[in-house]
Amino acid sequence: MTVTAKAGDSSEQREAEAWLINALAEELGINLIKRKWPLENGSWIELDGFCETPLILCEVWAHFGPPKSAQKHKVMMDAFKLLFANDTLFSSQGKCILLFADKDATLHFQGTSWMAQCLKKYNITIKVKELPSELKEKVLMAQERQGRQR
Repeated sequence: MTVTAKAGDSSEQREAEAWLINALAEELGINLIKRKWPLENGSWIELDGFCETPLILCEVWAHFGPPKSAQKHKVMMDAFKLLFANDTLFSSQGKCILLFADKDATLHFQGTSWMAQCLKKYNITIKVKELPSELKEKVLMAQERQGRQR
């Protein structure tokens, strides 16, 4: 019996995100882990990658190609989450990183857009790590299944 993934399933992206976090950790010579903290009101915040020493906070986006409008907002929400966590939990002492799988996906956030200017002003670093070809192909297939273009 063949199991077909639903259009919105993002297991391939989650697998790629885990690989990207590990690749960045290896590059930096640190241990990055997914981490969750409680907040005062009973809610919580979770980051894709966290290292206590040196203090690094990271969010990942495993996507290929230029982002669509809603995807730009998703990345900026991740940036805002990094800023909030850094300020609330660490008195703004951490380094905030947005980690991508594709340079084309970063261009809007590194150009002249207000979003790029915002990330630069608040010292949010953009990093790109190249996925292995097999994992990249899985993500591209997932994007096609989800109606997102290559």
